[in-house]
Amino acid sequence: MKGDNMSLWMMMVLVLVLLNEATINAKEFKVGDDLGWQEPDTNDTLVYDQWAASKRFHVGDSLFFEYNKKNDSVLVVEKWDYYHCNTSKPITAFDNGESMVELDRPGPYYFVSGAPDHCMKGQRLLVDVMAPHHPPPSVAVPPDHPHLLPHPDMSPSPAPASSAVSVSVEATLLLLTFVLSIFASFA
Repeated sequence: MKGDNMSLWMMMVLVLVLLNEATINAKEFKVGDDLGWQEPDTNDTLVYDQWAASKRFHVGDSLFFEYNKKNDSVLVVEKWDYYHCNTSKPITAFDNGESMVELDRPGPYYFVSGAPDHCMKGQRLLVDVMAPHHPPPSVAVPPDHPHLLPHPDMSPSPAPASSAVSVSVEATLLLLTFVLSIFASFA
């Protein structure tokens, strides 16, 4: 019975570790930054294209659309509808003035304004969501095979800071899990 409780406890900790990793890495983007979601000025019709091009979207991130709910909305549409500003058959429609869309899969997402003629004037957004990036595991080289080590002139580039934080959090949580499991075995 004690082993069953321990297995259940370990499974719960593993789930928490995985959820924690997704939460740490997920970002929320306000569409258009300070501009929000509105019909762009006549001389700035590419504002949403430029905004999206300056960001990197990953699975788990969210887009926050802020707009005037009295005269605007956000429609999630198919590719053809995006390029032709067709608002007649959206996949999903939002009209509450503050809409959150979770990017839950890799690939393109297409958004247009539901207000008449706003899409034709540039109020549309295409974001390309990247799959989650998991660094490859490191490979240990046995000490009795130094010829398998990389040449000193070919040192790897340093890892990005964000992955270091993620690995640090994971290592801390795994260590905590190990310590708690030892204490639980004596209880």
